[in-house]
Amino acid sequence: MKEINSIGIVKPKIFKCTDPIKLSCGMTLDNYELIYETYGKLNKNKDNAVLVCHALSGNQHVAGRHKKTDKHPGWWDSLVGPGKPLNTNKFFVIGVNNLGGNEGSTGPKSINPKTKKVWGSSFPIITVEDWVKTQKTLINYLGIQRLSSVIGGSLGGMQALEWNLQFPNEVKNTIIIAAAPNLTAQNIAFNEVARQSIITDPDFQKGNFYTKKNKPKRGLRVARMLGHITYLSNDAMKSKFGRKKKNKDFKYNFNTEFEIESYLNYQGDKFAQEFDANTYIRMTKALDYYDPTKQNKKKLSAVFKKIKSKFLVISFTSDWRFSPARSKEIVKSLLDNNINVSYAEISAESGHDAFLMSDDHYHEILDSFFKNIFKSK
Repeated sequence: MKEINSIGIVKPKIFKCTDPIKLSCGMTLDNYELIYETYGKLNKNKDNAVLVCHALSGNQHVAGRHKKTDKHPGWWDSLVGPGKPLNTNKFFVIGVNNLGGNEGSTGPKSINPKTKKVWGSSFPIITVEDWVKTQKTLINYLGIQRLSSVIGGSLGGMQALEWNLQFPNEVKNTIIIAAAPNLTAQNIAFNEVARQSIITDPDFQKGNFYTKKNKPKRGLRVARMLGHITYLSNDAMKSKFGRKKKNKDFKYNFNTEFEIESYLNYQGDKFAQEFDANTYIRMTKALDYYDPTKQNKKKLSAVFKKIKSKFLVISFTSDWRFSPARSKEIVKSLLDNNINVSYAEISAESGHDAFLMSDDHYHEILDSFFKNIFKSK
């Protein structure tokens, strides 16, 4: 059956950058590749481009399908497409897999051109600042001088914010969803537990497991299970699983007894089959390191002084990992600088993952914001 308002079949592209990049960690990559996808058409003035920044385990595949038999479309398919809030009949949408990512951009699984061997543990630590630099090289390559908008949720929201700090003249509108200017100690703690579960997996082999028979699936599985718990709210878990049992009677052993255990095991197994352990620990480190005030210890409002973009900030009431209070820190610091910002706090039960889901109120706000952007062009 034909899907309504679908992007349809899309094909990823590769951008090969031969300009060296000096990374935040001090290392330099002489060259690198980014895999990306585009949807819609870039107009004559090249002023309708929207960059979509992905979250922790996301990738460049934002919408549509790679082939008809794909089980699922891109991760933000409900938002991006003809007639959808991010309307591809009007906007040229770009999705890119970050440097160090899991889906084809240069990363730990790639071959180091100097050694002709897999990078593995020697692949550098990448930061949000590094990602934005590489995204900018891609945008330049596409012939775009100024983005109509940059949008992202969670870790993607941090990248959208960073665009405004590095390139304030080259972003016209910014949409930050379910994000924060930096992580709380609790969030860093969750990430550290996830990393330790991977690093202490005997099959991790200090990150050099690619030529080994076994991969560190046990550690990655536990890390993902922990992540899933934090992405959902207590109400969402209660509504979906409650205390539902797998079997009629308890077995009084350590096998799966509850539906929630079964769900976490399934998600952990699925993720461990698909994702790269070295990428996961680097992505969580990028989250930990990001803090716009870290270089000069200034208040956030002082750091935001050079921002010129118009902002929309959205949070969700049940998101306890990136709570509305953290979004309001961004809003307040923008207002301190008289920057045009709209803020919406959406009532949602789904927790942090609400930013990925279809919600009429949420999508109506985005739809209205993008329509106004198009009208003002």
